Amino acid sequence: MFTNLLVPISGDVITKTELKKAAKIAKADNAKITLAFISDPLAPYIYTESVSGLMISEAKHKKACEVFAKKLFAKAKAELGDSIKVDVCHIVHPNIADGILEAAKKVKADAIVMSSHKRSGIKGLFLRSEAHEVVLHSPIPVIILN
Repeated sequence: MFTNLLVPISGDVITKTELKKAAKIAKADNAKITLAFISDPLAPYIYTESVSGLMISEAKHKKACEVFAKKLFAKAKAELGDSIKVDVCHIVHPNIADGILEAAKKVKADAIVMSSHKRSGIKGLFLRSEAHEVVLHSPIPVIILN
């Protein structure tokens, strides 16, 4: 059914459980997994009383994002093991959900496999869910992991 599953990862946490679930889906269809990491194009801006405006250069920020993405990809690949073909895709985009959709289009993914924060109540009302945005706007199936 699927040949290429896009699995977005973030710097917050790469859980073994989520990657194992994605691997199980990939193995069922003999599909490859494409890991995607979305970086913010804007370098962080720091303001303190002693330093009115300290900002790293755009070039340094881009390099730091690339290094961080490579580390995350290596960690996730190690968790997935050698039994699944794994590709990677690093996208720079100011909106994570749109970046995920851009990555899916770029790598010609059949489906997106991602987890959700499962926010409900007031948190769900005020804190936007990237998974929800992807589900709403994706032209391909989105599999949400529990």
